[in-house]
Amino acid sequence: MANTKSAEKRNRQAQKRRARNVNVRTTVKDAVKNLRDTLTSSDAGKTADAFKSAASRINKASSKGVIHKRAASRRISRLAKAVNRAKAAAK
Repeated sequence: MANTKSAEKRNRQAQKRRARNVNVRTTVKDAVKNLRDTLTSSDAGKTADAFKSAASRINKASSKGVIHKRAASRRISRLAKAVNRAKAAAK
């Protein structure tokens, strides 16, 4: 339990930030899950849209500081690799 006014304020701020970060992380996970689901389907258009959406969400999370810049880049790279692999397998 916080003993000083400043510690109480920092606790309130941390709770707000945590709630915001949890929300952003959840949207990233949902977008990635959606992309992984579309990878199994044969619709290239849906897969491209899902990849664009997932990459956008990851970049936004990175710019807000929720995930590290390099971690975001790594995730997007791996997703792009998976999309390209699925595209090659479909041919």
